[in-house]
Amino acid sequence: MATSPQQHNAPLTGILLMLAAMLILPFLDVAAKFLGQMNMPVIESVWGRFIFGTLINVPFVLRNRPVSALKTTMPVMHTVRASLVLASTALFFLALHYLPIADTLAIYFVQPLIVTMLSPVILKEQVGLRRWIAVVIGFIGTLIIIRPGFQAINAGVLFALLSGTTSAVYMILTRRIAGRADPIVTMFHTNVAGAVLSTLMVGFFWVTPSPEQWGLLLLIAFIAFIGHYLVIAAYHYAEASLLAPMAYAEMIMAVVCGWWFFSDLPDRWTFTGVGILIACAIYISYRERVRGVPIEPTPPQP
Repeated sequence: MATSPQQHNAPLTGILLMLAAMLILPFLDVAAKFLGQMNMPVIESVWGRFIFGTLINVPFVLRNRPVSALKTTMPVMHTVRASLVLASTALFFLALHYLPIADTLAIYFVQPLIVTMLSPVILKEQVGLRRWIAVVIGFIGTLIIIRPGFQAINAGVLFALLSGTTSAVYMILTRRIAGRADPIVTMFHTNVAGAVLSTLMVGFFWVTPSPEQWGLLLLIAFIAFIGHYLVIAAYHYAEASLLAPMAYAEMIMAVVCGWWFFSDLPDRWTFTGVGILIACAIYISYRERVRGVPIEPTPPQP
């Protein structure tokens, strides 16, 4: 992410902003799961997230910026990134049809491990033995959550894994363009491209939403914007390596939301696997900080 004069000056402020984002974002999953239970097509939920997200984003992105500031020299890159976010979001929403919120998010947390695996190939970064060991242990944690052979693996598990994988590729591309544009302008371009792409597809699946469904679509877009805006703001005040582990606080709120709204609670094996995943991701973040590898904001979900 592009640096700013305020960055690193107020780490406590950054931590609080990040934690606030993590408390808010699981409610996006709640709204998406309710829409799924109402039989709304997933692509229509994704369309609402991007269309309304773009409209909400406009006044913020134009504040203190001329319209000319929205011009981009990387339209292809933004389109590719938006395609990845759209795919990751759709896959995550599909996973919510089959799995509890906390389980879906737990499997999605494979993302930082995949980022580490792909970094040598795409970014030509050096990954040391200790980080490779952390990746292997992290995938063991993922296997504990999924438990192949001990329980039936439903489609939700595969969708959640694909969502985390797609998001990892998105994060790799985000690292490649880090520092070239204002983060909120980059987020705006991603929303616009996602809105265009989803609009091209939604007509094939369109079901006229009820007033309640329109409200939930607006809520998804609003939560996504506020949550990711808080993440961006947090990175203006504190180092990425300090904030990255805070993203896993979302898991706590996801458990609370799943229990409160849907009476779902993860079992002890899921908690064990999540603990291993989080420990490995935090260690990888620490090693990247030691080696000076840029750590980008990692949205816990699309």
